[in-house]
Amino acid sequence: MKNNFAGPPIMKDEVQAAMRKMKTGGATGSDGISVELIEALGDYGVDKVTTLLNEICGAGRMPTDMSRSIFMALPKRPGATECELHRTVSLVSHVTKLLLRIVMMRVGNRVRPEMAEEQCGFVEGRGTAGAIYVLRTLIERALEVQRDVCLCFIGYTGAFGGVRHGEIIRQLARLEMDGKDLRIMKNMCWDRRAAVRVEGEVSGFRNIKRGVRQGCVLSPGLFSLYSEIVMRNLEGHPGVKIGGSGIGGLRCAGDAVLVAENEKDLQQLLDIVKEESEKKGLELNGKKTEVMVVSRKQELPIINIYIKGTRLKQKDQFKCLGSLVSGDGGNNGEVASGVAQAKTNFQKMKTVLTNEDMSIRTGRGALECYVEPILVYGCEAWTMSGRTRGRLEAAEMWFLGGVLRVSWTAGKTSDTVLEEARTARLLMSKIRRRQATFFGHVMRREKLENLVTTGMLEGRRSGGRRREGLIEGLAGWLGAGKSLEAIEATKDRKKWRTMIANAVKQGT
Repeated sequence: MKNNFAGPPIMKDEVQAAMRKMKTGGATGSDGISVELIEALGDYGVDKVTTLLNEICGAGRMPTDMSRSIFMALPKRPGATECELHRTVSLVSHVTKLLLRIVMMRVGNRVRPEMAEEQCGFVEGRGTAGAIYVLRTLIERALEVQRDVCLCFIGYTGAFGGVRHGEIIRQLARLEMDGKDLRIMKNMCWDRRAAVRVEGEVSGFRNIKRGVRQGCVLSPGLFSLYSEIVMRNLEGHPGVKIGGSGIGGLRCAGDAVLVAENEKDLQQLLDIVKEESEKKGLELNGKKTEVMVVSRKQELPIINIYIKGTRLKQKDQFKCLGSLVSGDGGNNGEVASGVAQAKTNFQKMKTVLTNEDMSIRTGRGALECYVEPILVYGCEAWTMSGRTRGRLEAAEMWFLGGVLRVSWTAGKTSDTVLEEARTARLLMSKIRRRQATFFGHVMRREKLENLVTTGMLEGRRSGGRRREGLIEGLAGWLGAGKSLEAIEATKDRKKWRTMIANAVKQGT
């Protein structure tokens, strides 16, 4: 492989496919060439870019402008002075992004099989919605049989910047990539140069000796592959056993959560991750790494988990992959958080959403586009208690009233507001439809989501009234009877879609 530089040439269709996936309106790199400029040139521009990229791949080296990046630090909050309170943005040549996106599309089929089912995000068919569903369903089912779940949310110090180039190249070479593509990726690692822009002034360019490329489309996938090497060492070690398999953790690029049944097992998992991470140049951050216990006990159990002799902070709730996990295993806190975030976004866009010149229909459309996605994020795994439902319906009316510029002092009823908005209560129906569609999809895939839903979990159910779970709620909404009947119905895609459509027509 060392001297093998073979590989197919880049085709015009590949360039066009990569351009379609590029975002528009982004700042250009040091060459000043934007993807919009290439698109404006039509076939001529595509032909020239295709020729240029083939020349680069043939030579195996990147032109100077294409290998350079300019870093800018943007504060996450006004008045931020510490480095960790800034978000780094990298200005990279758009032509470089096109080349790397083409390489990513080519190597995707080789990288994908290397990713475990527990790895989500930047992997086709495995989004964060699936990871949130797995975590919440695992917690829900454990609490049903009176078992606690111990969680450790991993935080790295400069995760993407700790990747060692030699190690990532060895992993890529092991995948038997085309020599031409591998050579380009090697040179992108070793020949990268970057400068820093502060208040309009740009520093000198320096070579970057470690870490994946900031702002590169390949970086998340490469880091996921890199972290997968670390997490593979958890196989065979205690996690939560369900359906004959053990689940020790979930991860999404630089974010990871370890899952165990007790304090001892969680400490063992953390020690393994710490040791293997250090071998790969990654350092766990004791300030960012936190633990939590999910339990139905009135007082949450205290656990003592350590990194280098320092006890990790224990919390009663934590935001994982954008979803708020609470110590009681419920989703009331997450729904409240989603409502608060949606209202904040509404206030930021208030001048637009409450514009008198905008029609009611357009206003409702703006709500669906800019506010509802924040409100219902992660709803695929929500259980609908009376309290949750009431909070969501109240939020729906608050947003509609805002668009109509109806003050709460006006004393108008909800029915009056709905009549003026020329609509009905639709939010709950949308959430249920989204849940049912997602549930049918993951059940037919028969992957990790299916395992945590249908797998046997040892334990004894508590007496008294049980919480209504996600499947029970969906089964009732769909008129499917018991949970097992709902799971069985998902196997027939046409039947499942018909059930969803009928339930939507009937309302919630």
